[in-house]
Amino acid sequence: MNEAHVFDSTILREYDIRGVIGETLTAEDLHAVGRAFGTIVAAEGGHTVAVGYDGRLSSVELEAALSAGLAACGLIVLRVGLGPTPMLYYAVHTLQTDAGAMITGSHNPPEYNGVKLLLDSGSFYGEDIQKLGRMAASGDFAAGDGEQISRSVSEDYVKRLLEDFNGDKPLAVAWDAGNGAAGEVLRKLVGGLAGRHLLLNETIDGTFPAHHPDPTVEKNLEQLKETVKAEGCDLGIAFDGDGDRIGVVDSQGRVLWGDQLLVILATEVLADLPGATIIADVKASQVFFDEIAGLGGEALMWRTGHSLIKAKMQETGAPLAGEMSGHIFFKHRYFGFDDALYAAVRLLSILSRADESLARMRDRLARMVNTPELRFDCPENRKFEVIEEVRGRLMGTAGVTVNDIDGVRVQSDDGWWLLRASNTQAVLVARCESASREGLERLKQALAGQLRESRLEAPDFG
Repeated sequence: MNEAHVFDSTILREYDIRGVIGETLTAEDLHAVGRAFGTIVAAEGGHTVAVGYDGRLSSVELEAALSAGLAACGLIVLRVGLGPTPMLYYAVHTLQTDAGAMITGSHNPPEYNGVKLLLDSGSFYGEDIQKLGRMAASGDFAAGDGEQISRSVSEDYVKRLLEDFNGDKPLAVAWDAGNGAAGEVLRKLVGGLAGRHLLLNETIDGTFPAHHPDPTVEKNLEQLKETVKAEGCDLGIAFDGDGDRIGVVDSQGRVLWGDQLLVILATEVLADLPGATIIADVKASQVFFDEIAGLGGEALMWRTGHSLIKAKMQETGAPLAGEMSGHIFFKHRYFGFDDALYAAVRLLSILSRADESLARMRDRLARMVNTPELRFDCPENRKFEVIEEVRGRLMGTAGVTVNDIDGVRVQSDDGWWLLRASNTQAVLVARCESASREGLERLKQALAGQLRESRLEAPDFG
């Protein structure tokens, strides 16, 4: 019997499968994902898949459909239940399954959901996902009598997180789980930590009643900032909807962005592994690269995207990597995947042994002036063309250096500006950074001029 299934073309993304529930994504889609992905796993000689799900209202139904599809391929499906995405990653590594699947909408609005896939503990993305779509359309699936087994790992996961806490003095910490999937695990985690811990929005609720679960958008950190200041906390920590991205504020309520956080986390890693490579994405501040060099490390700039960063870590053997989006990847004493709860434990370990506060650490970093990350519409069929046009005009131009590993990052005496195409949306992404206001204005004008030459209107730089 042919079980061919055609997905809505918009849901097969670069890094995952994601859509709007009831419109572009249904339980039938997830069953077909299970059949197609299960066929790929079986063809690779795999037998076991770990499956988890986040706290969105649709996740229980989607997880059941996915698990049934995988089992219909003859696979053993270990259903680890509700929790953050890194708990699913942990299950894949410790249960030594051949693959993994996490039902999650990540930091997207409540009406979205999707699935992140792993094969042989490596990311499954890009052409892999397109291949899955073609296989579903063919209906040529593996068949067998598989098995579904409930296998909770949450207690073991929390125990593993706590293993790497190494601190001397108790801290006062405010935590905002954003009503996301990390809430229950977080409650267990802080129960094993010394100090004073204030939990905000730790009840898992897929409607996200308090605020949107994306700690990279500063307005979503307002409640955390207020709590930190009102309660006299040393810091505040926030998570996104599925617990793989972290947001941090200091005792004064000031945000530490991903690259700043990475510098602080790297101090411990480089003390243990002198000269090691630390990876950041192309959106990271020049401060990151300067600080890592100052710590004796090798700073490496790489392409944005958690799957791409993980692949580069495996290639280079880097013990630590991170993105401006708050994904932090520890291979040093850990598994190498992005885990915001683990990053929080490592940060608290550093702070509880340090002679200075997080606020003081932040103050010691060089101060730059920059734009926020700017995202603006560009037709899908033009976004990569625009990048090539800009690169072609600037390559070999006197007074600038062009790095084109991911879009164009253009360095000059004033600082740098970045223009890259989103891998997941019909948008271009831009950012500028300088040591002075005057330099920043010149960078903005240079970027705007390049956009005009490609017949695009410059974004509002704010």
